[in-house]
Amino acid sequence: MVLPFLTIYLTQHMHMSIAQAGLVVGIFGVGSIFGALLGGRLSDKIGFYPIQFWSLFLNGILFIILGQMKTMLQISICTFVLSMVGDAFRPANAAATAWYSSPENRVRSYSLNRLAVNLGFSIGPAVGGMLAGISYNFLFWADGLTCILAALLMRVFLPPGKIVKGAAAITTRVTPKGPSAYKDVLYLLFSVLVTFFAMGFFQIGSIVPLYFKSALHLSEFYIGIVLGSNGLTIALLEMILVYKLEGTKPNLTFISRGILLTALAYLSFNLLPAWGIAAWVYILFFTFSEMFSMPFMNAFWISRSQEHNRGQYAALYTIAYSVAQIVAPSLSAYLVERLGFRDWWYVVTGWCLLTSLGFMLLQRKFSAQNPVHNPL
Repeated sequence: MVLPFLTIYLTQHMHMSIAQAGLVVGIFGVGSIFGALLGGRLSDKIGFYPIQFWSLFLNGILFIILGQMKTMLQISICTFVLSMVGDAFRPANAAATAWYSSPENRVRSYSLNRLAVNLGFSIGPAVGGMLAGISYNFLFWADGLTCILAALLMRVFLPPGKIVKGAAAITTRVTPKGPSAYKDVLYLLFSVLVTFFAMGFFQIGSIVPLYFKSALHLSEFYIGIVLGSNGLTIALLEMILVYKLEGTKPNLTFISRGILLTALAYLSFNLLPAWGIAAWVYILFFTFSEMFSMPFMNAFWISRSQEHNRGQYAALYTIAYSVAQIVAPSLSAYLVERLGFRDWWYVVTGWCLLTSLGFMLLQRKFSAQNPVHNPL
């Protein structure tokens, strides 16, 4: 609930400049890197269950605390700690999903996980927009309490004894084979390209809501409805789309095509009048770009990993997004203040086109290395 409205909150309620707000969101990304590294390492050592529980529970408390911070220094420190604790959840959750699924249904398992996330994202911004319209303090409390509730529900429905035992068995029953994730050159190239993709993707959590508010003159409630439709559409269609597409083409091909749609999404801002309809056209392209790219990114990194190093691969994947979370908000806020929104959307469009080309070239590189077995 909080992140889509954070830049609006900081600029219009805490009276920060766009650049300062971008810096705070960038600090969120710095914390994410530390959290991803910590979560991936601890998941491989002590199991994914306790990492998920404590990340959710403590993150909830920190969201409530963040809403009470008043100065930029206080907000920056709290944002860093919050993102570090919160993003420790991601590699642990990725390892958990792999553990509960089989190789035959792994892509669909990750899509089911994303369905749950996007159901939350369809409700969260809509409810968040209504709460922000009343008081931003309600927004932080609601986000915090839902995180704590999720942790408690996890403890009730997933008994920790069984899960920790199963997770620990990863390190006891498997003899480590194969290279470390940090030595997998193809995967490192993939991670760099994911970072470039995420720099365009994360505009939706920083500059896009600000553009909706200041350029399209939409209310927080309307912004929440538009952003929430992204999650709802994905929840309704992604599982069906993945089921139809899975295995028909290499994963990297789908990723490349998805990022082309991301470029069209940002280009649409400059091709359409600055009315509310521009927001809906953008979110339509953006949603389909996400459905074409992100499930197959998950499939790719899982296919490169093994049980003993899955936390490493999950951590690198999460770090790619965390690096983008640092660079994208700060860079985009700085350039928007100097270039304006229109020129910035052209920059993002070009960036996405180059990233799409990069994934296409990576697919050719993989095909050359694996001429027979080429499902990736």
